Amino acid sequence: MCWSSSGETSVTCPFSKTSGGDTLDNDSLQLADLSVQLLKSKKATDILKMDLRELTDIADYFVICTAESDLHAEALCDAVTEGMEKAGYPAWHIEGDADQSWVLIDFVDVVVHIFQRDTRQFYALERMWGDAKIEEVSP
Repeated sequence: MCWSSSGETSVTCPFSKTSGGDTLDNDSLQLADLSVQLLKSKKATDILKMDLRELTDIADYFVICTAESDLHAEALCDAVTEGMEKAGYPAWHIEGDADQSWVLIDFVDVVVHIFQRDTRQFYALERMWGDAKIEEVSP
Protein backbone atom coordinates (compact mmCIF):
# COMPACT_ATOMS: atom_id res chain seq x y z
CA MET A 1 0.00 0.00 0.00
CA CYS A 2 1.08 3.56 -0.63
CA TRP A 3 -0.64 5.16 2.34
CA SER A 4 -0.22 5.16 6.08
CA SER A 5 -2.84 6.07 8.64
CA SER A 6 -0.91 9.27 9.36
CA GLY A 7 -1.64 10.39 5.81
CA GLU A 8 1.99 10.80 4.78
CA THR A 9 4.10 7.96 3.51
CA SER A 10 7.82 7.68 3.16
CA VAL A 11 9.06 4.28 2.08
CA THR A 12 12.74 3.66 1.59
CA CYS A 13 13.56 0.64 -0.55
CA PRO A 14 16.85 -0.78 -1.83
CA PHE A 15 18.57 1.53 -4.29
CA SER A 16 19.49 -1.13 -6.83
CA LYS A 17 17.17 -3.40 -8.74
CA THR A 18 16.26 -6.71 -7.18
CA SER A 19 17.87 -9.91 -8.30
CA GLY A 20 16.15 -12.72 -10.12
CA GLY A 21 13.04 -12.81 -12.27
CA ASP A 22 12.44 -10.97 -15.49
CA THR A 23 14.02 -7.55 -15.20
CA LEU A 24 14.47 -4.69 -17.60
CA ASP A 25 17.84 -3.35 -18.61
CA ASN A 26 18.79 -0.48 -16.32
CA ASP A 27 17.53 2.09 -18.79
CA SER A 28 15.56 5.10 -17.66
CA LEU A 29 13.55 5.32 -20.88
CA GLN A 30 12.32 1.74 -20.43
CA LEU A 31 11.45 2.51 -16.80
CA ALA A 32 9.53 5.62 -17.84
CA ASP A 33 7.68 3.66 -20.53
CA LEU A 34 6.81 0.89 -18.09
CA SER A 35 5.45 3.40 -15.58
CA VAL A 36 3.31 4.94 -18.34
CA GLN A 37 1.88 1.51 -19.21
CA LEU A 38 1.12 0.79 -15.56
CA LEU A 39 -0.66 4.15 -15.19
CA LYS A 40 -2.65 3.53 -18.37
CA SER A 41 -3.71 0.12 -17.04
CA LYS A 42 -5.52 1.89 -14.18
CA LYS A 43 -7.05 4.64 -16.34
CA ALA A 44 -4.80 7.57 -15.41
CA THR A 45 -5.57 10.64 -17.51
CA ASP A 46 -3.47 13.42 -19.05
CA ILE A 47 -0.27 11.35 -18.92
CA LEU A 48 2.95 13.16 -19.88
CA LYS A 49 6.49 11.85 -20.14
CA MET A 50 9.05 14.63 -19.67
CA ASP A 51 12.66 14.11 -20.79
CA LEU A 52 14.85 16.04 -18.34
CA ARG A 53 18.23 14.53 -19.29
CA GLU A 54 19.57 17.72 -20.86
CA LEU A 55 18.20 20.01 -18.13
CA THR A 56 19.02 18.54 -14.73
CA ASP A 57 20.65 15.69 -12.86
CA ILE A 58 17.75 15.14 -10.45
CA ALA A 59 16.08 12.61 -12.78
CA ASP A 60 16.13 11.54 -16.40
CA TYR A 61 12.34 11.52 -16.73
CA PHE A 62 9.25 12.78 -14.97
CA VAL A 63 6.04 10.91 -15.67
CA ILE A 64 3.01 13.01 -14.71
CA CYS A 65 -0.63 11.96 -14.64
CA THR A 66 -3.99 12.96 -13.23
CA ALA A 67 -6.10 10.89 -10.84
CA GLU A 68 -9.83 11.50 -10.62
CA SER A 69 -10.13 10.92 -6.84
CA ASP A 70 -8.13 9.95 -3.76
CA LEU A 71 -9.02 6.28 -4.28
CA HIS A 72 -7.92 6.52 -7.91
CA ALA A 73 -4.61 8.08 -6.81
CA GLU A 74 -4.06 5.20 -4.40
CA ALA A 75 -4.86 2.62 -7.10
CA LEU A 76 -2.43 4.32 -9.50
CA CYS A 77 0.28 4.40 -6.84
CA ASP A 78 -0.24 0.72 -6.04
CA ALA A 79 -0.18 -0.26 -9.73
CA VAL A 80 3.09 1.58 -10.37
CA THR A 81 4.90 0.45 -7.24
CA GLU A 82 3.80 -3.18 -7.55
CA GLY A 83 4.42 -3.38 -11.31
CA MET A 84 7.86 -1.81 -11.12
CA GLU A 85 8.82 -4.05 -8.21
CA LYS A 86 7.75 -7.14 -10.19
CA ALA A 87 10.02 -5.91 -13.01
CA GLY A 88 12.87 -5.70 -10.51
CA TYR A 89 12.79 -1.98 -9.72
CA PRO A 90 11.42 -1.19 -6.27
CA ALA A 91 10.62 2.43 -5.47
CA TRP A 92 13.46 4.21 -3.74
CA HIS A 93 11.13 6.71 -2.03
CA ILE A 94 7.39 7.43 -1.96
CA GLU A 95 5.76 10.59 -0.64
CA GLY A 96 2.11 11.54 -0.46
CA ASP A 97 -0.02 14.06 1.35
CA ALA A 98 -3.01 13.33 3.59
CA ASP A 99 -5.66 13.98 0.93
CA GLN A 100 -3.66 12.18 -1.77
CA SER A 101 -3.74 15.21 -4.04
CA TRP A 102 -0.06 14.68 -5.00
CA VAL A 103 1.88 11.44 -4.78
CA LEU A 104 5.54 11.25 -5.77
CA ILE A 105 7.14 7.87 -6.51
CA ASP A 106 10.91 8.10 -6.92
CA PHE A 107 12.72 5.41 -8.90
CA VAL A 108 15.91 7.56 -8.94
CA ASP A 109 16.18 8.01 -12.73
CA VAL A 110 12.40 8.23 -13.17
CA VAL A 111 10.03 10.14 -10.89
CA VAL A 112 6.30 9.49 -11.19
CA HIS A 113 3.95 12.30 -10.11
CA ILE A 114 0.29 11.42 -9.52
CA PHE A 115 -1.86 14.52 -9.10
CA GLN A 116 -5.51 15.21 -8.56
CA ARG A 117 -6.67 17.75 -11.12
CA ASP A 118 -6.71 20.96 -9.00
CA THR A 119 -3.31 20.25 -7.48
CA ARG A 120 -1.80 19.53 -10.88
CA GLN A 121 -3.10 22.82 -12.24
CA PHE A 122 -1.79 24.69 -9.19
CA TYR A 123 1.78 23.32 -9.32
CA ALA A 124 1.96 23.14 -13.13
CA LEU A 125 5.16 21.10 -13.38
CA GLU A 126 4.75 21.16 -17.16
CA ARG A 127 5.26 24.93 -17.12
CA MET A 128 8.03 24.81 -14.52
CA TRP A 129 9.98 22.36 -16.68
CA GLY A 130 8.84 23.94 -19.94
CA ASP A 131 12.23 23.43 -21.61
CA ALA A 132 11.90 19.64 -21.29
CA LYS A 133 10.96 17.46 -24.22
CA ILE A 134 7.37 16.53 -23.43
CA GLU A 135 5.52 13.55 -24.87
CA GLU A 136 1.76 13.46 -24.39
CA VAL A 137 0.69 9.85 -24.00
CA SER A 138 -2.53 8.78 -25.68
CA PRO A 139 -4.96 6.68 -23.64
